[in-house]
Amino acid sequence: MKFMLFVLPTVPGTLDDRKRLRPIARNNERYQQMLEELRKLAIFADEAGFDVFATTEHHFHSEGYETSVAPLLLYADLAARTKRIKFSPLGLVLPSWDPIRAAEELAVLDHLTKGRIYAGFARGYQDRWVNVLGQQYHVTGAPMDGSSIDNHNRKVYEENVKVIKKAWTEEAWDYDGEYYKVPYPYKEGIRRWPVADWTRSYGAPGEIDDAGVVRKICVVPKPYQLPHPPMFQPFSVSETTIRYTAQSGIVPWILVANPPDFQRLCHVYQDVAATAGRKLRLGESVGAFRAVHFGNTEAEAVALLRDTNFAGFQNYFGGFGFWEAFRTAEDAAKYPLDPYTPLPPSEWTIDRMRRVKYGLAGTADQIKTERSVVTATSSGSAGSSIRASCRGRRRCVRSSYSPSTSSRHSDKSVCRCHLHPARAGDR
Repeated sequence: MKFMLFVLPTVPGTLDDRKRLRPIARNNERYQQMLEELRKLAIFADEAGFDVFATTEHHFHSEGYETSVAPLLLYADLAARTKRIKFSPLGLVLPSWDPIRAAEELAVLDHLTKGRIYAGFARGYQDRWVNVLGQQYHVTGAPMDGSSIDNHNRKVYEENVKVIKKAWTEEAWDYDGEYYKVPYPYKEGIRRWPVADWTRSYGAPGEIDDAGVVRKICVVPKPYQLPHPPMFQPFSVSETTIRYTAQSGIVPWILVANPPDFQRLCHVYQDVAATAGRKLRLGESVGAFRAVHFGNTEAEAVALLRDTNFAGFQNYFGGFGFWEAFRTAEDAAKYPLDPYTPLPPSEWTIDRMRRVKYGLAGTADQIKTERSVVTATSSGSAGSSIRASCRGRRRCVRSSYSPSTSSRHSDKSVCRCHLHPARAGDR
């Protein structure tokens, strides 16, 4: 099992600071402070033995929460300051990217770090920025409800993954997709390329036809890791996504935490992967998310959970439907999925977060006991993503902010402790 530290880059500040300095995300002093905190976290995670350091990709977060713009640039900086830890976006929101540009930038980062990256791709769920940056595909944030809007986002995402794989693995290629074409225009080809003889002599075979028309392209460089970096997809909650990732050789990071439901999705992944020729143990090639909180007493750890992860879900993530990942079988009668009835805010409780084994809180010994329950359903898994918080420990390094608390106290903290559980997902 491998372990990931999942961090949401957040410009530090209390709620009062955010009002006084709004928009705080454009405050250069505070943004520089955030970068220094991220560097300290990455160095700490590297020295503590974490395998991967990951962040989201988001834009336009004027409030300063999840200010995870340009993650690949950030990883280039962090990689130069660390020795062995790998980096992954969770993930690049492909419906807002040109897929060839994504393939190129990831390949360059793969070379700069000599293989210290994973390629994490996501569908994107936040309309505020996905609608703007994804306008070339007429795409919006994914509501994850099976609607035509949701399916359009999924189709664009899956086509872009195909294009990226072709760019990484084929020396000269063309593509006639629904949303993307290479060359463009596809049937006519690119006729204004006055150095056709140069390309015919020194470029990839097949790029230029006998009439000097560009018929295929060659994307450079190819990745440092061959055939390409391992791929991740967060925040997985639906069986549709689990099946797609299993067929495509992608590691899903599963946000669903309730052990029986998590295990069911692992079985689906294992079965579908087998039909694609991949024989895996149960839980292998699957990622799990958990939020871990340590205290000198259980009460202290639970208070930390309340002030950090729980506050984040109450004030922010709940608005995007993330509590749906914490359903249990008992919810079906009161809040059926057909017709869809979301969990109401009255069900957004610390007890639920702990009951489904997403939020782990206690002393070190108590966490070890809870860990055994979680890992029993994910033996052999590819990895666990950890959000860990601790209070009163000298080796605790804290980053970012939780919407209801002060700047230095956050659900994105990590403590140097031996942990196994984690947090994961797909949107």
